[in-house]
Amino acid sequence: MSKIRMNTEYRNKLYNRIKDVFEKEDTQERQGFLEARENFENKQTTAFELARQVVERSYPKEDVATLRTFKKKYGDPCDVVAKDKCFYFAHSEDVDEDGEKKETQSHFDFGLFGNLNGREMYSSGEDSMHFAHAYYREELKDKGLNPDIIAQQNGKDDNPHKTKHVEANNKFLGKGHSGYSGDSSIGMTDKFNKQFELDVIGTSHCRSRAIACTKEEYQRFEQWRMAKANVVSKHQTWIDSISKQTDQLKIGLKAYRYLSEGIELATELGIKLDEAELVRTNSTGLTIYNPSNLANLIKGMKNQTQTREQKIALRKQYEQSLN
Repeated sequence: MSKIRMNTEYRNKLYNRIKDVFEKEDTQERQGFLEARENFENKQTTAFELARQVVERSYPKEDVATLRTFKKKYGDPCDVVAKDKCFYFAHSEDVDEDGEKKETQSHFDFGLFGNLNGREMYSSGEDSMHFAHAYYREELKDKGLNPDIIAQQNGKDDNPHKTKHVEANNKFLGKGHSGYSGDSSIGMTDKFNKQFELDVIGTSHCRSRAIACTKEEYQRFEQWRMAKANVVSKHQTWIDSISKQTDQLKIGLKAYRYLSEGIELATELGIKLDEAELVRTNSTGLTIYNPSNLANLIKGMKNQTQTREQKIALRKQYEQSLN
């Protein structure tokens, strides 16, 4: 029986199936991302409860209720209570070089597309979108979208390919525009944001109403925001590890002349693929790309976060090999 020659369709099928396995493997990088996301959820809950206490100290519930009564009675002139999900918190417990008290303040946004750097903005930065896509990664993947696009394009200039996927993700999540006229978010974004809204008093935007808190409370808000940024960092690390593997995978598959070589590579990687099934569903490399060698190379790109004990063991193993 003659060997089946490799073609673009077979390469794409092999690439997609092997890449799918890479993404589902329980590696240290993937586990780090999942743990960071879970830690953020815990921090989000506790930080928001703290925010509720701080906000209600400045805007007591009884005052909010009184003002709403006035609005009902007198109309728009008394329309000074609104829901908000982002707040300027400030404390004045530090002193400058002259011994004078100085105010430390920052913008803390509990929204899905809220900033990660403390700067108020009415259009999400890339880090904010990266977080939202990573947070709802499974939901986006289920819809055939690419939640990893920002991580995959890290360090590259903006381009139509990236823009197309980012906009598709944002549209699915219901990302809107937040500004003076309010928040136009819908769907999943609106549902997420509404969990973290509090009553505030004032007709202007949040920059003009810094809410007093203690230094300890301020630091806890900063810890929450760092946990949010860590989701982005850990997601980037995981996707980087997958990208390194898939880059080598692409080169190897391109070098193979026969489908059987691709099947052998998958087998060496511990992935069971049936050549007949691949064929049924159809509508001159370097030494390193020998299936066995390529499989070993890709395997070596996983679980690169080593403990001190693992490093010592590997060093001993290396020294023994020299004897």
